[in-house]
Amino acid sequence: VPADAENAHSSGVESCPSLRDIHSINPTQLIARIESYEGREKKGISDVRRTFCLFVTFDLLFITLLWIIELNVKGGIETTLEKEVLHYDYSSSYFDIFLLAVFRFKMLILAYAMCRLRHWWAIAFTTAVTSAFLLAKVIISQLFSQGAFGYVLPIISFILAWIETWFLDFKVLPQEIEEENRFLIAQDASERTALLHPGVLSDGQFYSPPESVAGSDEDSEEKQDSEKPIV
Repeated sequence: VPADAENAHSSGVESCPSLRDIHSINPTQLIARIESYEGREKKGISDVRRTFCLFVTFDLLFITLLWIIELNVKGGIETTLEKEVLHYDYSSSYFDIFLLAVFRFKMLILAYAMCRLRHWWAIAFTTAVTSAFLLAKVIISQLFSQGAFGYVLPIISFILAWIETWFLDFKVLPQEIEEENRFLIAQDASERTALLHPGVLSDGQFYSPPESVAGSDEDSEEKQDSEKPIV
């Protein structure tokens, strides 16, 4: 019988590994982790999403810089700007590539910075529009006959659009989902720990029974003997 009781006790202990794991968790570490996640939520935007928005801004500024350089190379900003903007020609102007970068910037910042969208449809739309427009422009227009910028601007714009898509789809969204899952797990573990460890017991909760007076056992035995009926 003792052997069976010992086996039953050991099997019961082995069937509850989660309780031992919860007891081993440090409540202070859980609270600190939850506070860090709550601080990130208060900031409104994660670090990886902020990096993505920064890269989108870099995309616009870099395309703008290349376009300004192209205007200077062709014979001055004022004359070339008037030719490419006021007298726009699809087959020879780079102004539409600049507008395409502005379109990507406004669309992505509005979707992922202001609206804090957590889906890939916005980046998929901007990348699809950019790819289709650049492919059509390269095939139909005469950019390759205008020197190095006929190759540089379309290729750079195409590459940046796809880097943004890769960064959002493989870095931003998965990392935010992982951080949210960690927060939920830590919060659930902290609630279980709070139930198992309700708090430190105060001094008033510890008490000891009053000390027995010496000879009390003998007195009680004598009292019981005296109370027995005499036969």
